[in-house]
Amino acid sequence: MPQFAANLTMLFNEYPFMERFEQAAKSGFKAVEFLFPYAYSAHEIRQQLDKNNLRLVLHNFPPGDWDEGERGIACLPDRVEEFQAGVSKAIEYAKALSVNQLNCLAGIAPEGVELGLLRKTFIANLKYAAAELKKTNIKLLIEPINTFDIPGFYLSKTEQALDILNEVGSDNLYIQYDIYHAQRMEGELSKTLEKNITKIAHIQLADNPGRHEPGTGEINYAHLFKLIDKLGYAGWIGCEYKPANQTEAGLGWIKALTN
Repeated sequence: MPQFAANLTMLFNEYPFMERFEQAAKSGFKAVEFLFPYAYSAHEIRQQLDKNNLRLVLHNFPPGDWDEGERGIACLPDRVEEFQAGVSKAIEYAKALSVNQLNCLAGIAPEGVELGLLRKTFIANLKYAAAELKKTNIKLLIEPINTFDIPGFYLSKTEQALDILNEVGSDNLYIQYDIYHAQRMEGELSKTLEKNITKIAHIQLADNPGRHEPGTGEINYAHLFKLIDKLGYAGWIGCEYKPANQTEAGLGWIKALTN
C-alpha cells in the first residue's frame, strides 16, 4: 500500500497552520509535507512533529516573493546570489527537521529573456544545489508544473525535466512527479511512471478537474496506486489537493482506492 503524506499547505486548512500537525496525526497520517517552513522557526515545527509523532518528508526552497506572484527563482539570471542563499537556508531547515529531500521550484519565465539563458541559469543553479545538498545527504528534486494553473512556469513537462537531469549530470537530482500537473500537461501517467520510476523520488496527487480528492475526477487512482506498488516505489505520495469540503470529510478515498 502506498505511503501517504498530508500536505499541510492545502489539507486541514480550516485550522491555523500549527494546529494542522495534530489534525493530520488524528486522521491517521504518519508523515506530512508543506510548501515552505520559513515563516516559522525550525524549533516550532520540530516541536509539532515530535509531539504528534510525524515525519516531515518534503518542503521547497525559498520561492522569491510568493505574495507578489513569484513561484521560484531558479531560472532567473539576475537572482543567482539570492538562489544560493536560499539553498543554504533550505538546508539549515532540512537538517533541523530531518528532511531528506528538497524541491526546487524553477520559477516563471520572465518576458524578454532568451530561453537559452534561462536554461543555462537553471542548469547552473541545479548543479550548485545538487552538490550542496549531497554534502548533507539530502536529495534535490525538480517538479514540472502545469501552465494552466501557473502561466509561464518554466518547467512544465516530464520530458523537459528528464532532459535537464541528463544535462546536470548529478546522481543527486530527481523528479518530483505530481500526477495532477502531469495529467493536465501530458497524460500518459502509467507509461511515464513505468518508464521513469527510478528517477522519481517523490510523487504528489490530486484529481482533475478541480484539483480535489482522488476519486472526484477523471484519473484512475485505484489503477495508479496498484501500479506504483508493483513498480516497487518506496517513497511517499504527498496529498496536495484542495479538499472539496472539510478535509476530514473527504479522506474516505484512501480506504476506497487502496483496498
